[in-house]
Amino acid sequence: MEKSPNDYSRVENTGDCAICLDKIQKKKTLKCLHSFCSECIESVFSLKPACPLCNTFHGVYTGTQPKGTMTVTRSWLRLPGFEHCGSIVIEYSFPAGIQGAEHPNPGVRYSSTSRTAFLPDCEEGEKVLRLLRKAFDRKLTFTIGRSATTGLNNVITWNDIHHKTNIEGGPECFGYPDPAYLLRVQEELRLKGVTEDD
Repeated sequence: MEKSPNDYSRVENTGDCAICLDKIQKKKTLKCLHSFCSECIESVFSLKPACPLCNTFHGVYTGTQPKGTMTVTRSWLRLPGFEHCGSIVIEYSFPAGIQGAEHPNPGVRYSSTSRTAFLPDCEEGEKVLRLLRKAFDRKLTFTIGRSATTGLNNVITWNDIHHKTNIEGGPECFGYPDPAYLLRVQEELRLKGVTEDD
């Protein structure tokens, strides 16, 4: 059963480990100041190096994205809501391959794919581009799994870092205008441990 944040704060105040719910053994306090049994937190960190209470990353999180490329170009094209500047065009390209041990079905083939995404060519767009590059280099942008749009299995899919794949049409069409998008995608990146500070 999913724990609410109140459950965690109650556990924290009693000196119990929020992972095993027993008294903390060999206490390990993280830089975010949350404490756990050292064995419990090492077990969690083997899956994802983030505090289970506040999701602060401790170390670098690497994903399961297959080999591919991320190419960036500039365009004169103006995006709705960002008429004062041109645009940044991101081309992602992945050749076909065979799933590795880190994927859901090792040894099973996956097909090639390519995706195009757009950012405004302004200061905030540049910041998001740097973060997206960092996420791509850490293999966090894509994964192999079931496509939410086609329902197909064993395909390269987005990995919860939303991109604008259309120039217009608003959020419903994965396009602009969408005034909150640049802040929203930065939060999605932060949840994967990708920030300007790391």
